[in-house]
Amino acid sequence: MKIFNTVLAVTTIASACLFSATAGAQTYPDRTITMVIPFSAGGPTDTVARLVAESMSKDLGQQIVVENVGGAGGTLGAGRVAQAHPDGYSILLHHIGMATSASLYRKLAYDTLNDFEYVGLVTDVPMTIVARKDLEPTDLKGLVDYIKANKDTVTVANAGIGAASHLCGMMLMSAIDTQLTTVPYKGTGPAMTDLLGGQVDIMCDQTTNTTKQIQAGTIKAYATTSPERLKVLPEVPTAAEAGLDGFQVGIWHAIYAPKGTPAAVTERLSKSLQVALKDPNVVARFAELGTVPSPDSDATPAALKAKLESEIVRWKPVIEAAGQYAD
Repeated sequence: MKIFNTVLAVTTIASACLFSATAGAQTYPDRTITMVIPFSAGGPTDTVARLVAESMSKDLGQQIVVENVGGAGGTLGAGRVAQAHPDGYSILLHHIGMATSASLYRKLAYDTLNDFEYVGLVTDVPMTIVARKDLEPTDLKGLVDYIKANKDTVTVANAGIGAASHLCGMMLMSAIDTQLTTVPYKGTGPAMTDLLGGQVDIMCDQTTNTTKQIQAGTIKAYATTSPERLKVLPEVPTAAEAGLDGFQVGIWHAIYAPKGTPAAVTERLSKSLQVALKDPNVVARFAELGTVPSPDSDATPAALKAKLESEIVRWKPVIEAAGQYAD
């Protein structure tokens, strides 16, 4: 009888927990959601996140508050969400660094593939190869020749280890088989400030950060990493057009939730993301930034999982060749 009562009690507790989780998923969301951005405010990923969060808030009927948790190339913010309660009220919007950190960092506080649930892809932002406006070369071929001839003095700015500009810089050095002096900053803003001031020579960064400066003529643009010319920058050739074949780098962004978040919740977030990515304001603002929203087929858990797995494999040899690891 005692054993029976014990089994009955355990079964009752388990059933109650299951009912509670199911009921919670059915009423989700019923309070404010926090979207963690693992980079500083005002940067390109932050810009994308705030546009999407605002539109998703309207669809979900609850506010999504953006919280910037910068540091360690995005791994601090990712780690916070990995450890959050898996109820859908703490989510993460991260870029390609989610994949590269798996090889870039010798130790992570989380398992990249197994400590998160997947919501969907948001956008794939092209990169631009840019320089201080008074740098001598006038086209990409000339820039590559200049870099090779002055490899001991040319400096490459980036927004810190693991940032999009750091990753693109590594890819550029790999593509031209030339290692350069990199200058890491604590964020995109300071890196761009010094590029504008001529303290550093070149940078490879997202269109969300460089488009306005290129249009204003305050920095020099040599190429985009997109397969086709961008409507927002029609005069800037693609890297392939400019003579650097195969150099295509997109900084994709995606949304994640902590492992164990109910499937009904991640599906609700995915559907809301799909609605947001068709919002005319989001589409228009993305276009101004030189990017486009992901289609419905990519804004899904399955598509994001496949993307993350393939990108981890893609970037591992690039990072190993560069030898630029972080502790």
